[in-house]
Amino acid sequence: MMDGMSQAPFVAAAVAFFMAIVMGPVTISYLQRLKFGQNVRSDGPQRHMQKMGTPTMGGVMILLALTASTLIIGRGDTMLPFALFATLGYGVIGFLDDLIKILTGKSLGLKARQKLLGQILVAVLVGLYALSQDSIGTLLLIPFTAATISLPPVIYMMLVIGVMLGTANAVNLTDGLDGLAAGTMAVAAGAYAIVAMWLGNVEIALFSGAVAGACLGFSWFNAHPASIFMGDTGSLGLGAALGVMAIFTRTPLFLPLIGGLFVIETLSVILQVGYFKLTKGKRILKMAPLHHHFELLGWEEPKVMIRFWLISIFFAAIGLLAVL
Repeated sequence: MMDGMSQAPFVAAAVAFFMAIVMGPVTISYLQRLKFGQNVRSDGPQRHMQKMGTPTMGGVMILLALTASTLIIGRGDTMLPFALFATLGYGVIGFLDDLIKILTGKSLGLKARQKLLGQILVAVLVGLYALSQDSIGTLLLIPFTAATISLPPVIYMMLVIGVMLGTANAVNLTDGLDGLAAGTMAVAAGAYAIVAMWLGNVEIALFSGAVAGACLGFSWFNAHPASIFMGDTGSLGLGAALGVMAIFTRTPLFLPLIGGLFVIETLSVILQVGYFKLTKGKRILKMAPLHHHFELLGWEEPKVMIRFWLISIFFAAIGLLAVL
């Protein structure tokens, strides 16, 4: 039988899932009354135009569910408050971005430099906290080995900033289809719950379980055709949570494996933009990020979503093999 410590991630996941399910109808109704509807890019897939007006900022629901679950199950822990701080800090940046989009009726919110500055500030605080903790420090685990590497503090701080910005914006790019970001984040967070338990970090295992449960609960309402979208509130907050999982378990080098799908989505945008500039207008993909390319090839949205979920499970399995 499992002891109380090993049960914690499952309990946190169950509590977060239940809370998200309960909050869903109320949140959707409230956002509809406020007329906080989604603005859709005019240059995107035309079938997305029917999503115009669907309630957005549903990420608030995810963040509340995972926060409440973490605080209820993880009372007395010391690492959890800072994990929540980083997650909610990025969530607030996304919230402001979503709010500006809604109030202005445009698809662009905060200016890029404003979002970047806020994300860097929170990331620096995460790095300083990690450096102050003997259980984290500058030591990194190396995939598929029992070896470790210790980085100079300055290099480590740069790595933390890169991880936080990279994961937050990678999840944000992935959030383009019904159920895609929530489902793939649930997979990644579930994998990190296992990794954290294996490494003896019960706090982050609990936190990861709460994230996974909240994402699954949100998916109930975000499944195609979605009744609510997470917005940048959810995608930036969840991306920051994924970064924290990696940093606080000393496994940033495992992120490209466990979060392989997010890496692919990000690379598709980088390659598309770079090729477009180099060739003065030519494109590698029909549209970036990659999920839109398959949509424009004629794949139905649920098919893209499910296949991308399967890809995320494949990468999560590789990541688990690398640490176990």
